[in-house]
Amino acid sequence: MGTVLLIAIPVVLLLGILFVVITMMYVKASPNRAIILSGLRKEPRFLIGQGGIKIPALERADYLYLGQISVDIKTGQSVPTNDFINVRVDAVAKVAVAKDIEGRKIAALNFLNMKPEEIATSLQDSLEGNMREIIGTLDLKDINTDRDSFSDQVVSKASKDMRNLGIDIISCNIQNVTDDNGLIVDLGADNTAKIKKDAAISRAQAERDVAIAQAAASKESNDAKVKAELEIAQRQTDLAIRKAELQKQSDIKRAEADAAYEIQNQEQQKSIQTATVNAEIAKTEREQELKQKQVAVREQELAAEIQKKADADKYAIEVQAQAELAKQQRDAEARLYIQQKEAEAQKAQAEAKKYAMEQEAAGIKAKGEAEAAAIRAKGEAEAAAMDKKAEAMKKYGKAAMAQMAIEILPQVAAEIAKPLTAIDKISIIGGGEDGASVGPIAGNVPLVLAKTFQSVKESTGVDLADIMRSESYDAKVTRNVNVTGDTTPDETAKIAAVAKAIDEKSK
Repeated sequence: MGTVLLIAIPVVLLLGILFVVITMMYVKASPNRAIILSGLRKEPRFLIGQGGIKIPALERADYLYLGQISVDIKTGQSVPTNDFINVRVDAVAKVAVAKDIEGRKIAALNFLNMKPEEIATSLQDSLEGNMREIIGTLDLKDINTDRDSFSDQVVSKASKDMRNLGIDIISCNIQNVTDDNGLIVDLGADNTAKIKKDAAISRAQAERDVAIAQAAASKESNDAKVKAELEIAQRQTDLAIRKAELQKQSDIKRAEADAAYEIQNQEQQKSIQTATVNAEIAKTEREQELKQKQVAVREQELAAEIQKKADADKYAIEVQAQAELAKQQRDAEARLYIQQKEAEAQKAQAEAKKYAMEQEAAGIKAKGEAEAAAIRAKGEAEAAAMDKKAEAMKKYGKAAMAQMAIEILPQVAAEIAKPLTAIDKISIIGGGEDGASVGPIAGNVPLVLAKTFQSVKESTGVDLADIMRSESYDAKVTRNVNVTGDTTPDETAKIAAVAKAIDEKSK
């Protein structure tokens, strides 16, 4: 296998290189372009519409355009005609490289590797010169009236020069002829007038011929009409006579036909009656035979129906028995299936109930433990608070008791004043001036508070009024009374207001 690969790889590479080289050497010419290979041979090779091999470095490829080329031929300056009238002529010539090998060789020498536009430009001067020579031999009228002859002469004159260049002239068309003095226009005007004159004469002659022809046609038409009407009248008379004869013959034939028809009708009626009687007899016989056959058929049908009914009843009983048996089997299987499903459901419910009870017990246990822990923590906190409170009472003595009494003073005052809020309406008869009748009711609250302060002083030895007056300027400066504690500014203001009211009432 390795040896085959070693041999195959170089062969493939060699073939690939050979293919690339051949591709580079191969040249192909289109039908309208010739490829000329020269250098290796004495005579160059012409490739037209085919391919060939070009040897690199030894041969070269050149191109020659073989298609049709349009050459514009214009006389740039005025050219005098044979009758000495200066004209300018525009023409278009169609040329192409000669089709014979000698002509192509000559064209290759002159137009090798040139584009069609370049070839047309190089031929333009030669064709223009030939056209100038032909113009000098013709009159202006001949140039305008016989342009085909003019173009043929140009082609004939220029063909020899073009052949020497390897070119064939296909056609030459004169496009336009103009002159500097407007003579062509004048010639056109004369021709126009002459044409109009000839046309008017021709029109008059034509109208005359038409009138004559119309009169003759009218006469012939009238004669033909009279003749036709006479022939029509004669034909109508002949037709009436022929109709009368035919009617007479028709009546005779109709009468004979009616008589024959009546006789024939009577014969037919007789035949019909005879046939009817025979048919009735035959019908009666056929009906009797038919009834006998119907009775036999009915007997057979009854026997078949009885046998069929018995077979059907037997089959129905068998099918019903099988259906009852199948139904009982299905009912038994259904009941067994339902019992199994109910047992499975009861088992699942028991397991679910057991799991729920276990979860509920665990929850109750966890709840009890949490509540016990909360109660224990609350008790410990309350005990610690009581301990702290006892230590504070022990440490501060009367000051602590005074603080406690002061804290509940707003509540005491609210409870004392609460009965007054329950009074809806007061009617006072008599009384003094300036609200002297209402004063005792409003002043009841400070009196009750003063008595409360007196009771506290006698039972605890703490003078609440003196403590509340400690917030006044006189107490702090003159008497040097002060209460320590965590009284807020709002509570201090309330206590000072109550103390002021009590002092005023006691005075």
